[in-house]
Amino acid sequence: MGNPNVGKSAIFSRLTGVDVLVSNYPGTTIEFKKGIIKLDEQLVEVIDVPGTYSLEATSRAEEVAVSMLKEGDLVINVVDATNLERNLYLTLQLLERNIPVILVLNFWDETRHLGIQVDAKKLETHLDTPVVPAVAVTGEGIKELVSRLSEARIHENKFDEEGRWIEIGKIIKEVQKVTLKKHTLLETLEDMSIKPLTGIPITLLILALVFWLVRFVGENLIIYLFDPLFEYYLPAVIGLSDTLGRGGIIHDVLVGTFIEGKIDYVQSMGLLTTGLYVPLAMVLPYVFAFYLMLGILEDSGYLPRLATLVDAILHRLGMHGLAIIPMLLGFGCNVPGALSTRILETKKQRFIAATLMAIAVPCMAQTAMVFALLGSYGIKGLGIYFVTLFIVWLTLGLLLNKILKGETPETFMEIPPYRIPYLGSLVKKLWMRMRSFLTEAIPFVLLGVFIVNILYVFGMIEWISEAAAPVIVGILGLPKEAVASLIIGFLRKDVAVGMLLPLGLDMGQLIVASVVLTMYFPCVATFVVLFKELGAMELIKATAIMLVSTLLVGGILNVLL
Repeated sequence: MGNPNVGKSAIFSRLTGVDVLVSNYPGTTIEFKKGIIKLDEQLVEVIDVPGTYSLEATSRAEEVAVSMLKEGDLVINVVDATNLERNLYLTLQLLERNIPVILVLNFWDETRHLGIQVDAKKLETHLDTPVVPAVAVTGEGIKELVSRLSEARIHENKFDEEGRWIEIGKIIKEVQKVTLKKHTLLETLEDMSIKPLTGIPITLLILALVFWLVRFVGENLIIYLFDPLFEYYLPAVIGLSDTLGRGGIIHDVLVGTFIEGKIDYVQSMGLLTTGLYVPLAMVLPYVFAFYLMLGILEDSGYLPRLATLVDAILHRLGMHGLAIIPMLLGFGCNVPGALSTRILETKKQRFIAATLMAIAVPCMAQTAMVFALLGSYGIKGLGIYFVTLFIVWLTLGLLLNKILKGETPETFMEIPPYRIPYLGSLVKKLWMRMRSFLTEAIPFVLLGVFIVNILYVFGMIEWISEAAAPVIVGILGLPKEAVASLIIGFLRKDVAVGMLLPLGLDMGQLIVASVVLTMYFPCVATFVVLFKELGAMELIKATAIMLVSTLLVGGILNVLL
């Protein structure tokens, strides 16, 4: 346990290694991590709970952290050694809870850089519980922590709030000395990145660099790794096609149709062709690159600064600055984006954040396919698409803030110093996110491709196309054949966008179709999470907003383009 941004996850990674289980707390979408450590030939479970500033919970995540105290036999209290006074409030509360506690002074190396001297031995004497200095990034102190777990002791001290702060004052006076020190270059950069005049250009530069790197890494993985792998896979697909006789329902479902006498991994629409190629070769490289960059931004300490920087703007949209985190996560995958809305305090904030993300934030899988569709039109095609979504996001946010009742209170958050991300924690986080994407993406892509094939075989697509023609053709200006793409969009947006490729649409139609597919519904996996997060009535309300805004924006784009 510990305050947010004290390096809990890095300590947890050092203790538990690679095999980690991410779970939701019962009845919520709030995540915690479980791992295993070997102690004296016994396997022991370690739980990393959400960060909390005190045991008097002020948010749902903090409530979960407090309630999970009942799960443990002892508490490893991770403390930021560079901010001891604020961290010790939770420590004293834990020592009052009749459960053994051991203290970890993380960022021990940074205390020296900042001119802070902490006497760990004196602190141990004051608290009457083991205190272990540590540097999670390098692993310093982890061995001592494990060896001293058995020394964790139960206390019977009881303080009221005022008494705790008096006690903390006495402890700090005894154990900590601070010497004057000049600002380092990194500290100057920290100050610059939080002031609007310098922070906004830095943010634009960082985000531009991030998305350039995502595209660079993604494209090179496709060209030099995944496309060659699928070339090796092609003879097996052709062999299966020959065995099945290049025709019939089973062939069309498994292999798909031949395009100009060849297998086209994007257009053939077989389970073993399009169903595997789209998520693995077209989408996975971009998702990998995005989550790598996001992990670096998280672990370096930049995201809290970004949240502070955009706080004033997001308040006008009915949210707090922390809502930038669901938006950024949504660019990778809308599912974790929807889950992360729980960090916002009020029902109004969570509804606006979830609705705006579902409507106007395309996931990386979909973005990859949009680049494939509109990339040949350069900045014009892609620019119109992204600018339209930004205008929708901004306009809807302003409207929802005016219409919906409720407050947008301030949320207090700690801004950590810039740090070099710990590679082990970064890799583990990347692996967990990638594993989650693969388990969600591939089944839904295969299901989507299968459903399209079945609908085509039984002529259902044509019937639905005729019924939807007044809207699809009349309002949106798209051909009736685009209906199949819209149906599949509910299962997987990336496959749906890919299905537009063989329709021969012009630039205007491609932009309209791409915007409509982004806005009208999230994928079914996100839909399920939104149902759990918002509840049935709020989800119905959000869905109505999606449909109305989609038809309105799609119609306007059709007229303009």
